[in-house]
Parts: sequence; structure tokens; C-alpha cells
Amino acid sequence: MSYAPVLHAEWLKIRTLRSLLGALAALFAATTAFSALAGVSETSDPDFDPLFTALSGVAPGQIAAISFGAMAVSSEFHGGALRLSLAAVPRRGRWYAAKLTAIAVPTLVVGQITALAALLVARAGLGDAASGLTVGEQARGVVGCGLYLMLMALLAAGLTALLRSGVGALSLLIPFVLVVSFVIGDAVGGATDFLPDRAGQVVLYESYDGRLGPWAGLGVTALWTAAVLVAGAWSVRRRDA
Repeated sequence: MSYAPVLHAEWLKIRTLRSLLGALAALFAATTAFSALAGVSETSDPDFDPLFTALSGVAPGQIAAISFGAMAVSSEFHGGALRLSLAAVPRRGRWYAAKLTAIAVPTLVVGQITALAALLVARAGLGDAASGLTVGEQARGVVGCGLYLMLMALLAAGLTALLRSGVGALSLLIPFVLVVSFVIGDAVGGATDFLPDRAGQVVLYESYDGRLGPWAGLGVTALWTAAVLVAGAWSVRRRDA
């Protein structure tokens, strides 16, 4: 079977699973709502960054993106679904690539729409506090936000394929992005700048003082994601369905 019908089949699976569509809806709703709240909050903090404030809803919103990636793959490990998929598509690498594409494209599209909506609603609340943002900075934030959310969804998908468990992947990733980076990371400093979430979120800031710039940070996140996806591919190719 060629790649196109395999991709179509994987897209149909996502369209027909309400939990996956719900995760994408939650991505939009959570990110936009939290960014709107941040937009009307106090801006007197000397470290206030208007671009990050406007896009700060991505912090809770990324949980939905991670869940989407994990659930899209974990559904294959229930009720013998993976055996049926591989019976239809014996070339496991082709199936895995189609699955990842079916995850990446909707996450990227929804992520871009979400980032733009979050920026607009937050800017309405920020008013003059966001007047210094240039068109280029805002465009970079919106595009970077969509790419970051896509990479986090793929990271979750690869980890789920490796562990063969969506629960296992979520149990590792969600505490990681909520606790390790934002609690331990600030205390440890230095090396935590290269963690996948902290590196990728540099693109959401107007100004940045660390060792990574916006696109370099996304590059680090992409390397983490690529490594996990390769490990997931190994698991899919070598382990029994």
C-alpha cells in the first residue's frame, strides 16, 4: 500500500475518536483562556515581557497537545488495534510515518490558530503595555508557538510508541513540564535551558538573555523530539504487535 492511503486511514482514525478532537479543542480553549487572563493581569513587574504574557497560555495548553500525541498512538495498543493496522500496512516504518504526520499536521494547524487567537485576546487586555511589540516579534511568537506545540505532541507520540503506553508517557511528560522545568529548573539553572520545553519556549519571549535564541531553542526541542521518535520507531519495528 502506498503512503497516501495509509495517511488517509490514520487521519480517519483521528477524526473518528472524540477524545482526540476533544484534546485539540482543549488546546485552543485552555491556551486562549489563560492568555486572556494574563492579558488583564498586573503588568508592573519589572521583568514583564508582553509577548510571553500574551502567549503564556501555552504553558497549560501544551498539556492538551501532549495528551493528543500520546492518545493518538496509545489507541493502537488497545484491543489488538496495532495488529490490525500492521496487517493492512505490513511496512511498519510507513505506518509509523503516516501516524506521525496525522498527528503533526492538525497539531500545527490548531497550534497556529490558537497562538494567533491567544495573542489577539491578550493584546486587547494588555493595551498600551503591548504597544512596543513589532510585527516581526508577534509573527515569530505565533509561528514559533505553533511549531513548539507540534513538537511537544510528537515528543509524546514517540515516547508512547517507545513505552507502548499512553499512561506511561503522560506520567513522565506532564510532571516533567509542570514540575521539573518550572520548579527544579529555576533552582538548578544552566543545563535546564536545554530541556525540551524550556528551550522551545524561548521563541515566545520578546527579549531573551540565555544561551539559546528563539530558533536555536526550537532546534533543541526538535532534536529531543527526533531522538524520541527514532527510539519509538525502533520499538515499533523490533517489538511484537
